[in-house]
Amino acid sequence: MTQLVFLPGLAADAVMWRHQLIAMPSHLDPVVTDVHARHATLADMASALLRAHPGDLILCGASMGGMLAMEVVRQAPQRIKALALLGTNARPETDAMRSLREAAIAMFEQGRAKAVLTANLPMAFHPSRANDTALLQTYLDLVLNAGVTQLIQQNRALMARPDARLHLGAVNCPTLVLCGDGDRLTPPECSREIMALIKGAEFTLVPQCGHMLTMERPVEVNATLLAWLATVAPPA
Repeated sequence: MTQLVFLPGLAADAVMWRHQLIAMPSHLDPVVTDVHARHATLADMASALLRAHPGDLILCGASMGGMLAMEVVRQAPQRIKALALLGTNARPETDAMRSLREAAIAMFEQGRAKAVLTANLPMAFHPSRANDTALLQTYLDLVLNAGVTQLIQQNRALMARPDARLHLGAVNCPTLVLCGDGDRLTPPECSREIMALIKGAEFTLVPQCGHMLTMERPVEVNATLLAWLATVAPPA
């Protein structure tokens, strides 16, 4: 049996995928992994995911989860039957972003996590959602609930991530790439680059949407995922 595994983003959990979990086909037994909260590197996270979920897999990863999904398919290409990459980036860390993460980590260690995350909250969403206080609070609570230790560990994992572009040309499973048209953290150019590297990959740009597309535009995201899954993994 093929299982659908959702991979959350940085410091996120199943809340990030709550709209998708209830909508996905039951024959794929959808589940959200938490390996990113239990291991210190993308390589170790990927190995743990493969051990925890034997058999054929469909991976659906967003942001950091997409980076992890690309590492999983590098480690076990024969087991990945389809791949959905949402608002993510195949490039390694830049010097500028590494410096920003180091500064944020220093503030996390000083007990200023809430201040840092609140100040950067607008970057995660489309400007049209600026007054959606319920959505913004849900996301803020989600990340804060991860705790300082996880915030630091997962940021360091991203800082050390490999250049996934080097192996994406070898990916031969059906691949769907989604991105919000207003994503300021992983701009559409990053998704277009991934789509160009994977032969036959499909690309969808979600309108009026920022980085957190599973929470911002669940109806549109679900419709796209369901249509794609119907072609790559129909019921037996």
